[in-house]
Amino acid sequence: MTVTRVDKDVDTLTLTLVADFAAPVERVWQLWADPRLLERWWGPPGYPATVEEHDLTPGGGVTYYMTGPEGDKFGGWWRVSSVTPPTALEFTDGFAGQDGRPDPEMPVTTVRMTLTGREGGTRMELRSVFDSREQMEQLAEMGMVEGMSQAVGQMDALLEG
Repeated sequence: MTVTRVDKDVDTLTLTLVADFAAPVERVWQLWADPRLLERWWGPPGYPATVEEHDLTPGGGVTYYMTGPEGDKFGGWWRVSSVTPPTALEFTDGFAGQDGRPDPEMPVTTVRMTLTGREGGTRMELRSVFDSREQMEQLAEMGMVEGMSQAVGQMDALLEG
């Protein structure tokens, strides 16, 4: 698996996932920049994503839903705050209701994704910042760490293909 480390820091309200890939930065970036590739790894196994909107420019956004094994749909959205292709992307990440609109009852996180070239490949760091300890715990109880780790774990197969 590509995930080398997951650090949860309750004091700074951050969750950081680090993954290493045997692929160049530009190739890993494409897994974010191409909506059809993003669909193939963003949801954990068994919950494939369908990207409906994909605009990785400041002020732009991504809307998507994941479909569970029973056919249930789970919506999500990003609002892009900054992008530096092919090395960085920052966005607000939240849940959406069945109508595709942001769900105000669910937590929102700020995510900073960075790609750094290393000997033999690329290191990706996903840093999620929470508004409160309660939000952090709520998402942890929903399986955020496991889901993120499993989703990122699917990236290797796409980079090899």
